[in-house]
Amino acid sequence: MNNIVLAFALTLFAGLSTGIGSALAFFTKRTNEKFLSAALGFSAGVMLYVSFIEIFTNARYTLEGIYGPQKGYLFTTIAFFAGIVIMALIDKTIPSEENPHEWRDVGEMEDQQKPSETSELMRMGMFSALAIGIHNFPEGLATFISALEDPTLGLSIAVAIAIHNIPEGIAVSVPIYYATGNRKKAFIHSFMSGLSEPLGALIGFTLLFKFINEVMFGIIFAAVAGIMVYISLDELLPTAEKYGEHHIAIYGLMGGMAVMALSLLLLA
Repeated sequence: MNNIVLAFALTLFAGLSTGIGSALAFFTKRTNEKFLSAALGFSAGVMLYVSFIEIFTNARYTLEGIYGPQKGYLFTTIAFFAGIVIMALIDKTIPSEENPHEWRDVGEMEDQQKPSETSELMRMGMFSALAIGIHNFPEGLATFISALEDPTLGLSIAVAIAIHNIPEGIAVSVPIYYATGNRKKAFIHSFMSGLSEPLGALIGFTLLFKFINEVMFGIIFAAVAGIMVYISLDELLPTAEKYGEHHIAIYGLMGGMAVMALSLLLLA
């Protein structure tokens, strides 16, 4: 029970960090693009390393123990790519103009002296919030399942997801603020969009709880690895490069891998 509460708390923290991106508008005039680029690269490094080295390996070990080396490895690989396909299909259903990973700068909050009531901008902000909600649903399940299996691993993933949610919060806030001129409304919509992450964890766990056994766990864990690899390559790294220079993103990536590797070694 303690593990379930902790896993849900970490998922809640990761999801609601969309509010951090929105809150930046209250305290800063301009995004620290180099820092955010490095942080996003760092987050990608953590997620890629832990997906390939820890999560995929654990899923393979579990399934091979049940089905043997050949079938176990095959089922792990299929589940891994199923996770990638799930995220790709979610992306495919969202129109590109409402893509929640569109680059935004908090300085845009001040670009117009009198933001007008613009239905198109409001629509963009609301669709961005909806798109983020859809994206965060499987991310929430991924964070929750990882934390349930290993709280330390779950903490690392939750922090990585939280960093990746910051620019998503900005993507919701900027157009809504443009449309309404209301910072509070922009913040609330951004903050609320992150609730789908713990909601995804809650619904996923409720639906799967009765069916969770060693086989189901191995398959879900492998799919989680695929989901996080897709997030890293399709969302984190491209956004990191938009916010900063290529090498800053790559240095952050290497740093994230190194920190994750060191933490796993120390905890081994």
